[in-house]
Amino acid sequence: MKKVLFPLFAVLGFAVAVPAQAQFAKPEDAIRYRQSAYVLMGNHMGRINNELKADKPDVAAIQRSAAIVDFASQLPGEGYIPGSDKGGTPPTRAKPEVFTDPKVREVGKAMRAEVVKLVEVSKRGDVAAIRAQFAATGKSCKACHDDYRKD
Repeated sequence: MKKVLFPLFAVLGFAVAVPAQAQFAKPEDAIRYRQSAYVLMGNHMGRINNELKADKPDVAAIQRSAAIVDFASQLPGEGYIPGSDKGGTPPTRAKPEVFTDPKVREVGKAMRAEVVKLVEVSKRGDVAAIRAQFAATGKSCKACHDDYRKD
């Protein structure tokens, strides 16, 4: 029995440990990861914006996009690893301060809170309320862009 279980647990342990160590093989991988999350967020914020400009906004489309923004907004933080402050294809637009300023965590939490509210408000279907919360969410995104993104 030991001859069967030991190799099984050894393989299982290796399978769990390798992904944790190799999350990003290179800083460029981390940059690409976080940029991809931001592209998704921006795309779906744009979709929500377009719906809110329509004569008859499609609330279901807004809800789907809000859920995607919610998911994607949880991803970028993992991509801010040491060494990912320079380089990338396309090059990172993150300012060096994003890696050192303790305020970054607060700004990120504030943005996440606004995104969660956007999801909740969109579920109610009140377009006026969605517009107001969308503006608040956009403002929270802009707060990070203003302080921590190169233009």
